[in-house]
Amino acid sequence: MEEQDWTRVVAAATRAPSIHNTQPWRFVATADRLDVFLDRNRALPVLDPTGRQQVISCGSAIEFAVVALGASGAAADVDLLPDDADPDHLARIAVTALRSPGDEERTLAEAIERRHTVRAAFQPQAVPTELVDRLQDQARRFDTWVKPITRSEEEVATVFLISRAEEMEQGDPAYLKELESWLRTDPTAPDGVPVGAVPSEDPHSRPSNWLIRDFVVGQREQQEFLAPGDADAPPPDVERPTVLLLGTEDDDRRAWLQSGRALGRVLLHATAAGLAASPLTQALDWPATRTRMRSRLSLVGHPQMLLRMGYPPEPTGTVSGRRPVGEVLSFAPVG
Repeated sequence: MEEQDWTRVVAAATRAPSIHNTQPWRFVATADRLDVFLDRNRALPVLDPTGRQQVISCGSAIEFAVVALGASGAAADVDLLPDDADPDHLARIAVTALRSPGDEERTLAEAIERRHTVRAAFQPQAVPTELVDRLQDQARRFDTWVKPITRSEEEVATVFLISRAEEMEQGDPAYLKELESWLRTDPTAPDGVPVGAVPSEDPHSRPSNWLIRDFVVGQREQQEFLAPGDADAPPPDVERPTVLLLGTEDDDRRAWLQSGRALGRVLLHATAAGLAASPLTQALDWPATRTRMRSRLSLVGHPQMLLRMGYPPEPTGTVSGRRPVGEVLSFAPVG
């Protein structure tokens, strides 16, 4: 692989989603491999003190790189956590052969540029069951399960935990300060969440029972928390997105990476099918609500990501920026 080839692969990898668009990754390339590292300089010590969500983000970037390699005609093997002495060395992607790319690889690679987080309300069109089944099959390749939240009692419990966690976060000054530090008013900013990508209305007033994260809570009058079932709560049947919970049997760094790879693959298949998604991770930010989710949903394993998914409106909103490849990619010396 030439330097320009790795530059294209890493450009695709950096299109992966990341918590608050922190892009917590760096890459080192040689002729036949790409090493992926966690960049601790882009940490979220309040929201993500263990680094779990940022490692998941890097897992998605790893999978985007694999997809880009495949579409360019390169087969690759992925070795997770290849260095016991360096836990931040997350993966080694080795090119093993050159071959003609398949139709699926080309389709997924084309989806990389189109995929972005959509927080606006989705169209009132149901996601086909067979597509959800296909997404579940894709996640299983990475030892990750996908549970659709469809039963009424599961939905009520999950909605409550999301709302409660959002309330807890909004009451934490350190969280609000960290959140504000990643909100961007400049639409050309290379990282962070642009204001244009955030719905202008208060999420509590939104006609949906699924509460998205409020990125501008410190800049508007806060509303009183409304529990599900409250007479003044938003109607539960206006926006009905498909909600998918991704989880793993274990809850260590390898499991986080695998769930991130599964997330990346799921999002690309969903994008290719015309869907969009946004995270609903508030209840997974806090150990207490994450533990309660395991109990309330009788999960066998650990929840890693909660996705709201559906057919996006037109236009889909502002696309978050990306750091220049030159900031995240370096080349190891030869010899």
